[in-house]
Amino acid sequence: MDKVGLVMRKIQFTEAQGPRVFADRLKAIGEELGVEIVFISPERHVSGYDWVPGYEHEKGDLVNYDIVLDQIYSQDIDHVIYTVSGFTYLKMFLKNSVLFPHSFPDPALTGYEMMKPFYQIVDKAIVQTDFLKREMAAQYGVHDVTVIPIGFDEGLAHKHYDPSAVVDNRIMWIGRDEANRRPDLVIEYAHQNPDKEVYMVFGGERYKESMKKYDIPSNVKLKFALSQDEVFQLMNSSKVYWSSSRFDTFAMPLTEAMAMGKMVVKPEHPCYGHISSTHTFGGNERNFFELLNMAAAAPRKVSEDNREYAFGAFSRTVMKDGYRAFFESWLR
Repeated sequence: MDKVGLVMRKIQFTEAQGPRVFADRLKAIGEELGVEIVFISPERHVSGYDWVPGYEHEKGDLVNYDIVLDQIYSQDIDHVIYTVSGFTYLKMFLKNSVLFPHSFPDPALTGYEMMKPFYQIVDKAIVQTDFLKREMAAQYGVHDVTVIPIGFDEGLAHKHYDPSAVVDNRIMWIGRDEANRRPDLVIEYAHQNPDKEVYMVFGGERYKESMKKYDIPSNVKLKFALSQDEVFQLMNSSKVYWSSSRFDTFAMPLTEAMAMGKMVVKPEHPCYGHISSTHTFGGNERNFFELLNMAAAAPRKVSEDNREYAFGAFSRTVMKDGYRAFFESWLR
């Protein structure tokens, strides 16, 4: 069986967020395709919180190379997928290394200036969206780029789909307590719309502490570290899914929301261009609240158009087909 190393930060393996979901899904798909995905991360990590001064992640990754390389060599691995730009220099040690970015040097993201030098030496990448493929070529001259979505779990999308369980005034948001994700905007919306029930879902327990700084109204329900099963169940009961982030490389919850037939309100930034169907509405800070209220007031409970589009574009089947073709080319 072929081996492929998947290099991520320790905290990404431990939290119930996009990176961990991606890792588990890739490992399962790898097994089906005859490829063993080996998880690799430093035993130490630089900070339990994002962007603590002096502990910026890319700097921290550089001091962890010895640990990462020891793990790679001890397992006789010569093909590696790494997910953070701080590990770009793996290319110096392993010819067959490919970036699957969990972040991207966009001005909307904290620390983007620090990421840029690492991207200068990327020569091969897998990305989640056509937008990122275009950006990799335009900004960094990287043209060996394959687009493979992180496919949603079709089993859960069938298991939990029940339009009769939709609560008309329920808005769902998934994110982190980070400036880019705009949790402050969600809380302000809830203050202005006390008739709405707003669920804010966070991937890690660590956000329980940081969310205490906000004045959170009683119509906001906070959830932390939900399982995928719990996410889909809650998603099904919501009428509207809202993403307020300034920029996203994954946008996984948006594809899951479409698969569950949600009315979707998203930012108008082109990085969300793939989230495009009959009932996906792009907006900004000036009109988000109006769009949310319009979507919640729509006579339909669900959008079959959104659901059909998602199954055709973002399913686990699409992801598996993508990696089958990629591995056949890369591992031979």
